[in-house]
Amino acid sequence: MQIDLPEKRYYGIGEVAKAFDVNTSLIRFWEKEFDALKPKKNAKGNRKFTPQDIDNLKLIYHLVKERGFTLDGAKTHLKENRQKTLNNFAIIDKLERIKVELTKIKDQL
Repeated sequence: MQIDLPEKRYYGIGEVAKAFDVNTSLIRFWEKEFDALKPKKNAKGNRKFTPQDIDNLKLIYHLVKERGFTLDGAKTHLKENRQKTLNNFAIIDKLERIKVELTKIKDQL
């Protein structure tokens, strides 16, 4: 899954939801459910997500939406196998980026 976000320090919840193609309510729900998501809030209460939060969201999205884990299953999986899951996810992410680049090259030929 490719996320198209510019390089910034903080992202608004609307930007994040649009990048993941989900509703903002799902992002807020996952924030309550997963301890790994702790976006900063400004004086108005607007959530500001850091690049680390985006990485955590990518991992949660991968487990819940792509691999079909339940929320409890994803929480358990993250607690028990966090490092292994992060390594596997990093490999999958790199392979997907390579696939996109190869597809672009193929289309240009």
